[in-house]
Formats: sequence, structure tokens, C-alpha cells
Amino acid sequence: MRLFERYIVFNYLKNFVIIFIALDLFYIGVDLLSNYDSLPESANLQLLYALFQGMNAINYVLPLSIVFGMIVTHFGMIKSNELICMYASSISKRALIRPFFLTSLVLTLCYIALNTTEFAYAFEYSTNLKKYNRISNSSEDLFLKHDNNYIYFKRLDPYKKMAYDVAIFETNGIDLTKIIRATSARFSENHWELDNAHITYKPTVSGLEDKGIVLEEVDSLRAMENFKPRIMDTVYQNEHTLSILDGIEALRFFETQGVNTQKIKATLFYQLFFPFFAPFLVVFLYHKAPIMGRYFNMALTSSLFAFITLMLWSGLFLLSRLSANGVVFSEIGILLPIVLLGFAALYVYNKR
Repeated sequence: MRLFERYIVFNYLKNFVIIFIALDLFYIGVDLLSNYDSLPESANLQLLYALFQGMNAINYVLPLSIVFGMIVTHFGMIKSNELICMYASSISKRALIRPFFLTSLVLTLCYIALNTTEFAYAFEYSTNLKKYNRISNSSEDLFLKHDNNYIYFKRLDPYKKMAYDVAIFETNGIDLTKIIRATSARFSENHWELDNAHITYKPTVSGLEDKGIVLEEVDSLRAMENFKPRIMDTVYQNEHTLSILDGIEALRFFETQGVNTQKIKATLFYQLFFPFFAPFLVVFLYHKAPIMGRYFNMALTSSLFAFITLMLWSGLFLLSRLSANGVVFSEIGILLPIVLLGFAALYVYNKR
């Protein structure tokens, strides 16, 4: 990496970190003041709540911090005449854009990688702390369909991957064939293990001599392949705060079940493609930014750039919420605007 690139990256990261921390703390402060009466009484839980809300704030402040960091860095270089000196040293605009774009791209990829972990559930954890004074929130009285089976859970704890008072009604597509009951079940190695299962086989009776109901008891029974607790709980709660890995599995699973997956797809598109709004906008705004302050009102121009960033971010965020609610297709509401912004960034980058 050349000297001017290291200098740009260092200043860009410094400004990014300052703006990011400021926005994140501002978000936490406003949230704590807004929800002060409903916070847990325990100081430890309050700290956990603030931590989870800070993690949740990253979803909103990170893209803005990436763009604002570039704006502050660029206009700071104009004010100190560093930018014009770099141009006078025969450094091209493309060479100056490159460190900004690559740094913002790395930050964006790190954020996407975070969404493959439990980080994606930070908002859910904070909500559970506020409502129930605990991170875990058990769902009760779930009744779901899996292949030709109908499954009832009296209580499901998706974090411990445990279910209690389980009943599985197996059918051949038309008629009931078997009922499996268990006091508890645990999810391990991509399937459920039912403890102390009681199986009732329903016979097909065509005459008086046919065998009747058959009862069987087993200590452990394997059932419900690829039916993750997180997927089950998300469907029951009608929420789609899934990590990327869980979202991909949920999308594959429910497509085979004939279930509408538009909301899950919108969640995945938002996590995978929406963050690229920031590096693409960095390239576009940098190309439109002035190279010296003599003929421009720097305060007005930088404020205009910040306003454009906020308006574009809010518009894309609104489209993503409409996609999550099924109003528009996620391919149109999320993917298409990001692709168009990417092409616009590529066009201005290649423009002489």
C-alpha cells in the first residue's frame, strides 16, 4: 500500500470510529430515556439491555457512519489543502477513491459476517429483557406442520433447544396413522430426540378380526429432521429476525413445505445486499465532491452531502420494510435499488 493510501485509510478509519461511536451512544441514550419505565430493575440486566441495544443500533448507524466518515475525511483534506496537493502530485481521482471504497467494503463485509452469528438476534434479546427480565423467551402452545406431520409443543425454548409436552400426529396425507407423545425433546445434530416417547398406532380396520390400536413405549426416538427451534419459534412469533445462516435454512425448508417465504427472503436480502449501499454511495459522492474550497461553500456542500445520504438511506430502508411486510417483492424493493446504485458508482468511477 502506497503512502497516500495509508494516510487516507488511517484518517478515514479515525473519522469513521468517532462518528460510529457517537451515533451508537446517541441511539442507546435515546432508547434508554424512551424506555426508562419499562427497563429491568436489576443493574446487570440494564447493562445487558444497553449492550444489546448498542448491537442493534449497528444495523442503522454503521452504513451512515461509513458514508459520513468519507465526507468528513474528504472535506478535511480539502480544508488543509492536502487533496489539491495530491492531485498536483499526479495522483488520479480513481487512485484516491480506491482506499475509501476498499475500506468501506471491508467494513461492510465484516458487518455481513456478523449477521451470520447470534448478533442478528440482539434486538430480540433486548426486547425479551424489557418484557420478561430474561434473554430467553419461551413460546407456548405451538401447532405446526412438517411434511405430513402435525406437531404440537406445549412450550418451546429456542435458546436451550428444548421442547416440553410434545405431540406429533403423523398422517399419510389423508388419514391419521400414528400419534407420538413425549414429555420433553431436545434438538441435536439437526434432528429432535424425544425422551420417553409413547407411540399410538392407529389401525386400518376392515373387519372384526383386524388388529386394533397398538401402543409402544421407547426411551428415545429420533424425529423431525432439519426442523430447527429457531425456525419454529420465528414462524410462531411471526417475526423474521433470523441470522443469515438460519435464514437460508428456513428458506430452503419452507420452500419444500409450500409456505410463502417472501418475508424470509426480504430479511435475507436486507442482510446480504442492503449494506452495500454504503460503499457504492461513497464512490458516487466522492466523484461529485469538489476538489478545492475556493469556489464552493464548504459547510453548505458537506451538509448537502449528509442530507443526500440520509434521504437515500431512509428511502432504501422504507423499501426494505415494505418488502418485509409483503407489499413489494424483495427483488424490487431491496435488490434492484442496490444494483442500480452499484451501476451508478461503476459509471462515475470509469468516467473520465
